[in-house]
Amino acid sequence: MSTNPIKRLAGETAIYGLGTMVPRFLNYLLVPFYTILVFNQAEYGQITVLYSWVALLLVLLTYGMETAYFRYVSKSDNPQEVFNTTSTSILITSLLFIVSIIVFVKPIARVIDYPANKEYIILIGLIIALDALAAIPFAQLRYQNKARKFATIRILSVLITIALNLLFLYVIPTLAGKNTSTLPFYQSTNLVAFVFIANMLGSLVTLLLLLPEIKGYKPRINKVLLKQLLVYGLPVLVISLTSMINEVADKIMLKYLLPDPTTADAQLGIYSASYKLAIIMMLFIQMFRYAAEPFFFAESGKKDAKRNYSKVLTYFVLFCWLIFLGVLLFLDLFKYFIGPAFWAGLAIVPIILAAKLFLGVFYNLSVWYKLTNNTLYGALIAVAGSLITIALNLILIPKYGYMGAAWANFACYFFIMMVSFIWGRRVYKINYEYLKLILYSVLAVILYTISLQTTEWEFLSRIIFNTLLLSSFVFTAYIFEVRNNKKQNKPTHVQ
Repeated sequence: MSTNPIKRLAGETAIYGLGTMVPRFLNYLLVPFYTILVFNQAEYGQITVLYSWVALLLVLLTYGMETAYFRYVSKSDNPQEVFNTTSTSILITSLLFIVSIIVFVKPIARVIDYPANKEYIILIGLIIALDALAAIPFAQLRYQNKARKFATIRILSVLITIALNLLFLYVIPTLAGKNTSTLPFYQSTNLVAFVFIANMLGSLVTLLLLLPEIKGYKPRINKVLLKQLLVYGLPVLVISLTSMINEVADKIMLKYLLPDPTTADAQLGIYSASYKLAIIMMLFIQMFRYAAEPFFFAESGKKDAKRNYSKVLTYFVLFCWLIFLGVLLFLDLFKYFIGPAFWAGLAIVPIILAAKLFLGVFYNLSVWYKLTNNTLYGALIAVAGSLITIALNLILIPKYGYMGAAWANFACYFFIMMVSFIWGRRVYKINYEYLKLILYSVLAVILYTISLQTTEWEFLSRIIFNTLLLSSFVFTAYIFEVRNNKKQNKPTHVQ
């Protein structure tokens, strides 16, 4: 008996979620610890902008080699040679990167506006290099279908990092009566640095746990193979880099574009903490991405492929709107995920949630250029989105602060979604269930708008009323997706 492909995709999304999203979710548990117990707005802003640099530079330091490894190891008669070449290439560039960081630490610290905290620069440089070195061993685990070991190492790494954060930022200061000036290592290092120390040690442990996977490694490079890997990987780098720019450019640019530099770190901290309240949407989209790409390719040659792609988008949008409403209708509860000092930024939450929904739809629509070997078109759309992100942040942040950054995020993802939709209909037309997509979208917006009229209500009354609103959305979805499907085998499409 054949398995329903939509159910299979849902199952694979859940499996990938366990292996890749559990570590990310565990990492997010540090947000309330940082924002409620340890750091003020400015300190959390510093952590945010520096981690944004980590994310951006890590893409550069792996330069598409992970994807190139998958491409060439699958067709190679000598998989070890592919592993040796990719790993040695990244080892050389990582060593050059660390040496450059150490040699030029002072000018780098001045450029990113942390001249008094050169230790930040060295620590994040080590984090980036260690994570880059782990990329190919992790890729090998995925290639060898060692999902359990992959997930175990990732989760252990995050748990160790969390434990070290608790040790450095809470346990030791508490035992010292919060008078850390009596502790030798704490005298010359502020608490923000210990976030990066914990991460660096966690990354080092990760590399040590991966040593059994690299026991056959030899520092050799096949020059012909390396050239092929670079030719294949560099376009991937462009797409990955532009995608990362869309994700982190707002955090980096806020620090340098806000009108009052004395409060820039604090404003950035407020923005990034509230941004984290979109975690459920972001995790769901990431889980979907890991499962959807192999699903799209596996279905491509089947008779009902386009019908299944259409149904996937309907379910995806439905669940995204459910998350949107679930977070916003109960924001009075979710806001306790961050400290009260950061609640001033809650107004960005609906904007960011909608932006992430658009990004998720874009990932669904990307099937057209992936299946037709037009990945260059996908790269062009991604580059255009990055240019819009940068331009709008330059224009809006000086005038509107972090609200401008949120709207730039919204506009970027809405743009790439619409361009991909219009372009895709000309190249690989799929008749999506437009009436349902519009119905769910309009209903979600109406229900959210209604909930805004209850802001002055007593807390319990508001929670009960919003629960009824959410239930009405779920009931509508049930009517259309469950009851109607029992009456008809084929959904109605709008041409």
